[in-house]
Amino acid sequence: MVRIHRLAARPVVSVYGLNGAKLDATVPLPSVFTAPIRPDLVQFVHKNMAKNRRQPYAVKQQAGEETSAESWGTGRAVARIPRVGGSGTGRSGQAAFGNMTRGGRMFAPNKVWRKWHIRTNTNQKRYATASAVAASGVSALVAGRGHRINRISEVPLVVAAEAEAITKTKEAVAALRALKAYADVAKVANTRSIRAGRGKMRNRRHRQRRGPLVVYAQDNGITRAFRNLPGVELVDVTRLNLLQLAPGGHLGRFVIWTQPAFEALNKVFGSQAEASEQKKGYTLPASIVANPDVARIIASNEVQAVVRAAGPRFTKRPFTQKKNPLRNSQVLVRLNPYAQVLRRAELLGKNKRTAKKVHKKSASAKFLEILKAD
Repeated sequence: MVRIHRLAARPVVSVYGLNGAKLDATVPLPSVFTAPIRPDLVQFVHKNMAKNRRQPYAVKQQAGEETSAESWGTGRAVARIPRVGGSGTGRSGQAAFGNMTRGGRMFAPNKVWRKWHIRTNTNQKRYATASAVAASGVSALVAGRGHRINRISEVPLVVAAEAEAITKTKEAVAALRALKAYADVAKVANTRSIRAGRGKMRNRRHRQRRGPLVVYAQDNGITRAFRNLPGVELVDVTRLNLLQLAPGGHLGRFVIWTQPAFEALNKVFGSQAEASEQKKGYTLPASIVANPDVARIIASNEVQAVVRAAGPRFTKRPFTQKKNPLRNSQVLVRLNPYAQVLRRAELLGKNKRTAKKVHKKSASAKFLEILKAD
C-alpha cells in the first residue's frame, strides 16, 4: 500500500492580510497537517459518500404486463410464451410479457427499494477527512490537481480574521486578486460549458471545474460575498466535508483558511496525543513510519554500523545439494569409479570405427600386362 507523507513540516504558518501583505502574526501548524495521507482510503470513503445523494429510480411496476395474454401450451408447434388473445387484429397471437417480446417488460426491472445508500464507518470518514486536509498543505499535490497556485506565497494560505466580515463580492474579488489566488477562479470561469446529454434539461445545464475552498469559523457575511464566484465553495471549519476537500476522490484541493478557522483545527481534530474537543475520544492517526525514505534509512550510519558486512555476490552450493550423476561426470565417477574406464573404452572404440581405412594401391598397368601374357 502506497502512503504519501508530508514533504516538510513547518512549525508556523504566515498570515496574510486582505491587501496581500504578509502580517507579523504567525499561526502554529495544526497537527492535522501531519496526518498520514491515504489516497486509497480517501477514494473508498468518497465513493461511498457520493452514493448517498442518489435519488431512487425505477420503471412502472406494471409496465409491459398490462395486457391480457396466456400461453397456448404445447402441441401447436409454437413457443410457450404468453400470447395475446382475441382475433381480427394483428396484435392477436403476438407474444407478450417476456423481455424478448415487443412491448414486453424489461429483464429484472429496477425497483425503488434497491440499496442506494451505503453506510461508512465514522472512524474511516474522519481518517479520510484528516488525510484530505493534510494533502491540502502539500503544494505538489495541490498543483498536481490542476489549481493555479504558482503565484501563491504559501500553502496552506491563511488570511486574517477580517476576511470573515466581507459582505460584497467586489471586495472578495479584490482580496483574491491581492492574494494572487484569483487565477484559480478565472480558470473555472473559462471552463464553464453546457453539459452534453439530457442533463442540460434537468437543472444541470452547465458544468465547470472546482476552484478554491474557503474555510471560515464564523459567518459574518463571507458566504454571501464569495458564493457567486465561479468554482468557489465555502464551508464551516466544524463541518469539513470530504466531498469538498477531495472532489472526485482526488487529493489536493486548494483551501483558503481564515485565521480563526485555522486555529480551530486542533480543537476539531485534536492531535496524535490529545483527543479532539469536537469529536469525542478521537485522536489523529499516527504514521506507521516517520520517514518513508527506506533507501536513506538503510544507508544511514546508524543502520550500517550494526548490520553485517555484505557477503559474496555468488554463493557456493552446499555439499548436501543433490546432483544428477547422469549429467555430472564427476559425481558419476564418485559413485562408480569403473564408469571412467567404460567411458574411455567407449571413446577409443568410437575412434577406431571412425578411423580412415588405408586402401592398398592397385596394381600397375605393366604388372597386369605381364600377368596376362602367355
